[in-house]
Formats: sequence, structure tokens, C-alpha cells
Amino acid sequence: MATQWIDTCCNLSHPDFRQCERHIIERALAAGVVNIIAPASCVADSHKTLALADEHHEVYATAGVHPHLARQWDEHSYTALKGLVQHKKLVAIGETGLDYCRNYSPAKQQTIVFEQQIQLAIDSKLPLLMHQRDAHDDFIRLLRARRTQLQAAVVHCFTGQRRELFDYLDLDLHIGITGWFCDERRGSHLHDLIKDIPKDRLMLETDAPYLRPRQLRKARRGEVSNEPALLPHIAAEVAACLRLPLEQLAQETTSTARNFYGLEPPGADGLSRLRRCTEKP
Repeated sequence: MATQWIDTCCNLSHPDFRQCERHIIERALAAGVVNIIAPASCVADSHKTLALADEHHEVYATAGVHPHLARQWDEHSYTALKGLVQHKKLVAIGETGLDYCRNYSPAKQQTIVFEQQIQLAIDSKLPLLMHQRDAHDDFIRLLRARRTQLQAAVVHCFTGQRRELFDYLDLDLHIGITGWFCDERRGSHLHDLIKDIPKDRLMLETDAPYLRPRQLRKARRGEVSNEPALLPHIAAEVAACLRLPLEQLAQETTSTARNFYGLEPPGADGLSRLRRCTEKP
């Protein structure tokens, strides 16, 4: 079987991808990226990601409210998201968490919304896809209080320092690595830290259209900045750092992603199916 990857976080509902999703997916498949997890940023976006997952069988979706948009949360938001958890292509709650770097939403509101989505993940028995920037102490405090009730959780786009990483590993969290790893200006510290991540908790992602790997030429006018087809470039740098054959890294990270998101191994077409499909209407 050819080398296969799963992009565990690509913002496929982003306007940069509008009306070209099929081309993005076709290029991904040509590069060996057989599945894409599309995170949501708000309630409305949760419907968009699920619509994309319905339209493209290579795509799976999450439902949640990003900390930047926590200000949009109201008394109906929890119920609205809970109404989506039985969707057959929904694989996680999120993207949720805390972001005090930009504070597009007040910190107190972010905390309330994060706690609500932790509860939703517990209630729905789905994994949690999380974002954290400059809010580690509050973030880890809230997670520690509920971690034993959560099925699984991942800190996506990890860019932090050793203390943060080991706090996450102590809570049995998964870690998502992006093209930040390829940025010699700000990601070089990750080359040492990645060696401490157990192989069954490491996942790869593009976080496209953000974080294009810096070893690649700049995107030309009219091109998307980043896309799932570029995931193997991130993987190649990770594999070189870990001194692993690329095929071994693909096998390990893809297996981890399938286990985390509840995906079946690929069929004859090379694409994963959802284990829970037969349990949902």
C-alpha cells in the first residue's frame, strides 16, 4: 500500500478554499493525504464543515466555537452544537480552547465557552480538538479538573515550550504538529521537544490555509497559501528530525489519527470510514 497521511486539522471551510474544495482534495489524494479533518470555528461554521464532509467522503468534521469567537456564544449555542453530535461524519468537538494572545473575545467569556465545550465532549463521548495561545495556566487548570471524564483530547498546532508539552503529556493529551515545525525563526525549539512525544500521541496537520512550510517557495498570486497536499513536506522534516523512515512516520501518525478520531482502516479505495457510522441514524 502506498504511503498514506491524514491531515488532522485543515480549515476547509475557510474562504480561501471556497468553490475549490474538490481540487484541494484531489491534490491531497495525489500527495497521499487520504483523509482531512475540517475543524469548525462557530456554530454556523459547524454546519459548513459538516456539509463539506457530506459532500466529500474523504473529509470528516468537528463542531465547536473557537476562542476568538467565544463572544458569539449565547444560551442557544450548547443546544445547537449538541444537535449536531449524532451526525455520521462528526468526529470531535472543537476547535475550542483559550487564546489570550489576541483576546478577540474577553478571557472570562473564553473560559465559560471552553468549559461548556469540555462538557459537550464529555456528554457526547467525542474527542476534543483544542487551541491554546498565551493561556496555558488557565487552560491546563480547566483540563485537569475534567480530564478523567474526557474520552480523548488533542492540543492542535503545538508551538509551546517544554513545561507546556509535559503538562499535556501528563494528562495523556495528543499533540498536533504543523508547518510551524519547519520555521527556523520560531519553530526550531520543537525539533528537540518532538522527541519526547510518544509515537501514539503524535499527529500531523497543515492548519491550512495558514502556516505554509517555510522550506517551500512562497505561494504565487491566486494560489492558496497552504493546503493538505503539502502535509508530506511537514512530515519529511519531522521524519528527518526523528531519524525515522518517512514510511514509518506515515504509518505511525496515520494509525494514531485513525484511533483518535474513530476511523476505520482504509478500504480498497484507500479511504477511511467512521467506526460509529452504524451506530448513528
